[in-house]
Amino acid sequence: MIDRQKQKLLPFFGLLCFFSGGKIISEFQTMREFSNVGHMGGGRLFAGFPDPLAPTRMSVPPRSAKHIRLCVGDLLRIDNRLTGGILAIQAFAPDGTRQDTRLGLGQSASLSEQSYETGAHHAWIAGNGGKIEEHATAIFLSPADEPFVINTKEELDIWLVHTLEADELVSGETGGTAYFWHQRATPSPILPEPLGRVREEFTVSRGSARAYELYKGESVQIIDIDGQQCSDFQALRLSGLEQAREIAIDSTATRSMVRRAYPAPGLFDKFFDPEMKPLLKVLQDTCGRHDTFGLACTARSYEERGFPGHLNCSDNISFALDPYGVKARSAWPAINFFWNTWLDANHHILTEEAHSRPGDYLVMEALDNLVCVTTACPDDIDPINGWNPTDIHVRIYTEEASIPKSVAYRVSEDAPMQTTNPSAFHSRLAPLTEHFVPSRDIWTAASFPSSGSIGEYWACRKNATLQDMSGLRKIDIIGPDAERLLQLALSRDIAKLAVWRGTYALICTHAGEVIDDGTLFRLAPTLFRWCCGNEQSGRWLTKLADQHKLQVRIHDLESSLPNLALQGPKSRDILEELIFTQPNVPALSQLKWFGVTIARLHDREGAPFMLARTGYTGELGYELFCAESDALAIWDALMLAGEKYGLIPMGSDALEMIRIEAGFASRAEFSAGADAFEAGLGFAVDTTKTEFVGQKALSRNAASQRKLLKGLVFQCDDVPQHGAPVFAGEHQIGIITSATRSPMFESAIAMARLAIEHADTGTMLEVGQLDGRMKRLVAQVVELPFYDQKRERARA
Repeated sequence: MIDRQKQKLLPFFGLLCFFSGGKIISEFQTMREFSNVGHMGGGRLFAGFPDPLAPTRMSVPPRSAKHIRLCVGDLLRIDNRLTGGILAIQAFAPDGTRQDTRLGLGQSASLSEQSYETGAHHAWIAGNGGKIEEHATAIFLSPADEPFVINTKEELDIWLVHTLEADELVSGETGGTAYFWHQRATPSPILPEPLGRVREEFTVSRGSARAYELYKGESVQIIDIDGQQCSDFQALRLSGLEQAREIAIDSTATRSMVRRAYPAPGLFDKFFDPEMKPLLKVLQDTCGRHDTFGLACTARSYEERGFPGHLNCSDNISFALDPYGVKARSAWPAINFFWNTWLDANHHILTEEAHSRPGDYLVMEALDNLVCVTTACPDDIDPINGWNPTDIHVRIYTEEASIPKSVAYRVSEDAPMQTTNPSAFHSRLAPLTEHFVPSRDIWTAASFPSSGSIGEYWACRKNATLQDMSGLRKIDIIGPDAERLLQLALSRDIAKLAVWRGTYALICTHAGEVIDDGTLFRLAPTLFRWCCGNEQSGRWLTKLADQHKLQVRIHDLESSLPNLALQGPKSRDILEELIFTQPNVPALSQLKWFGVTIARLHDREGAPFMLARTGYTGELGYELFCAESDALAIWDALMLAGEKYGLIPMGSDALEMIRIEAGFASRAEFSAGADAFEAGLGFAVDTTKTEFVGQKALSRNAASQRKLLKGLVFQCDDVPQHGAPVFAGEHQIGIITSATRSPMFESAIAMARLAIEHADTGTMLEVGQLDGRMKRLVAQVVELPFYDQKRERARA
């Protein structure tokens, strides 16, 4: 039976001591400590753990609203050099009352709901007991060359709202992202905002453990306060303990059930007991690096390294669970949150400093009534905690708290954390599938059970498919030197690009390696829109513009321009039923391959969107870019018009099959060490144009190319993994970059980077499996793309 009297003693044992075999062992006194957070010297640069007192740069994309909590003495610097939209600001006291006058920035005016995406802003107001209609005003900041700086003398919640009309966002002629910098006055840790109603919260002091009850439907949030701190976790069924049975998380059963080292938010999100019954499911994880292979640290592990009597998590867990009648163990199996371990090529377990940053956390929902235990690891002799044991904070949320699934996303190592959010189309996708995977900062559908990936594949080949591609990055480049910058940065001759036309291009390093690829659209003589794979494009363009002192604005639109891919031979037929264009822009019938226009749904008053005849399938297809508030109307109109043409949604799994058949490169093809030609992207390189970054290296390499990207068609259905070695006899002559089973060719196919001496079409090669040598897959070298080599279907 559970001893409630003993349980009451738990809070009194923390950092100072722990209980083991009837003895209290005092912790060693630390004379000096250090932290990797903010450390950028002595040959060690912890770029991912910036100084907490350094200004943090954040952004407010067009038509979005951003929340910042200011503590006493904090500085907020706002860059308001916008070319179209207007930045509005609201200030709230902790009790929810408006405090705009405290800012001294002028009088409030009406804030239109049509000028921005209201979801997050309105939800915050309602969650704090406010009424939306009472907060429909804000102070509007006039565009200025000099930044606004706010130094608060009291705690304030600030909302920055970037207002812009939807048609202005779509056209790109006005807008741009606003930036601000938040500088904290003190380095004290700031816990992340609560995710719902908190039933209980407490701090587990370093070197200690605490047990607590978590009831079915409740959620627990385990927060690494200072970063790089291992926290062991175990959970036991309360019903089992009441019957003197210890039914706990079993890491082996968990790994077997989720088919990975540890669960993550998504389909495979649960921790299981030895009978393969789920105990908890993971809702949010901002670190993504944990250990399920090792034990909680033990007295023996310290003794064998010369530290007898050292605090250890196994003894702490035993003490914390003692009031529940749990038998003490010298070694506790546990889930080691934030402990960074991995397996090397020889299956050895390795470790180094943790990936967790200050404020990183993990949230789990209880699937039964549980007794849980959380530790703050005392290890100060290993890199596990960065040699710096710190505290862990725990929050328990009530069953009523609705906590969405998310993981962390950062645009760069030192950027603020974002969490994956549903895309603007999510409410239409969620009823159709539960198989979502993170795509940068959004959840994207991987497949739809009603048709399956194979059904989606054939629909794209025969009819039409609609896919959420909002993870694509969009960057506007505007100004008198816009063309000059893009000539310098891109591999294609931008001077030849007409207005309302697009081109596929590359951004390369000086060594000719590909930083990013994408499609550049020219929307006006000095206005370009770059649709690409990642945010590094924007940083690279900014760096080049600064180096060459160019007059140009670079606007990262972030998530403010969600987009769809309508692909397949029936895609034009579907669009003809709902497209309206003004006479001053190209009509649908005038859009050739890589053409672009601005259109509306049905008539001149309909929702605006940018329409491009582009795609990633090799089929006839189009991409539509719109404001978030118009996303559902556009989705619904397309699905309704496409019903008679067999239009169905498509996920990323089917796209991967089609992408490989079409020979389109992904990040796997232009990996580090491979130049644009070796990535199979030589067709997008014009070495004779005005000088661009990487041109000299690419010209040199083209004259003596060592490797080629070619296709492999296998004589079986076995699909090799990315990075699998390709052999000619005993010698490795290449690697697999992408592979799939082709529904069309009814066999496995792959793209592979091969030594040029073995890349002739028709050559028979072998791909290594089972350590590369114990099993071989026979394949024949073919030209890329595998299907429709002249792109006749896309040009049709």
